[in-house]
Amino acid sequence: MSVTSSTLNIPDSLLAKEAMQILREHANDLLFNHSNRVYLFAAGHGRQQKLRFDPELLYVSAAFHDLGLTPKFSSPHERFEVDGANAVRQFLSTHKVPEDQIQTAWQAIALHTTPGITHHMRPEIALLYSGVGLDVLGKGFDSFPEELRREIVAKYPRNHFKDRFLETYFAGFAHKPETTYGTVNAPVCERFVPGFQNLNMCEMVIGSPFPD
Repeated sequence: MSVTSSTLNIPDSLLAKEAMQILREHANDLLFNHSNRVYLFAAGHGRQQKLRFDPELLYVSAAFHDLGLTPKFSSPHERFEVDGANAVRQFLSTHKVPEDQIQTAWQAIALHTTPGITHHMRPEIALLYSGVGLDVLGKGFDSFPEELRREIVAKYPRNHFKDRFLETYFAGFAHKPETTYGTVNAPVCERFVPGFQNLNMCEMVIGSPFPD
């Protein structure tokens, strides 16, 4: 599943093109541009670090990483990251992609908001996390080549991303705020849901039905 791609282009395989079509069909412009920037930032990190990674698998993972926020792929009770991971599993399975590569894409998407783990895993998993971190939080902003960063943003504009992203993001799991327990998404619910209180681990330990 190794496909070459130039600095500012996605892989030109049929699989990558189909993934982009699905992204274009179900995501709004904000998520479409974000997902493509994530891939280009992630691939840039990979080249900087001289990592051996599969650009096609990385692109498909980037294309699907936020589709769990969209009505088509959102479930009633799963974390949105898991919804996106399950969607990529179904997509790749229909194309008879080997199971180990499917599992890599699943893990990359399921863990793309989870700090402290992905850098110990396969390059595609670590790179998706770093690409998301740069585009959403600005992590690694100063160490990423400035000219390349500007070219990526020019090709896939942010268009007031800071102002619009949190509302779009929250809308994807507003119907299941309980799924944000233990994740970086809980503060998003606290921002948008009046009186929202997430589960508290300390209270859960004290409230356990065990006598001691």
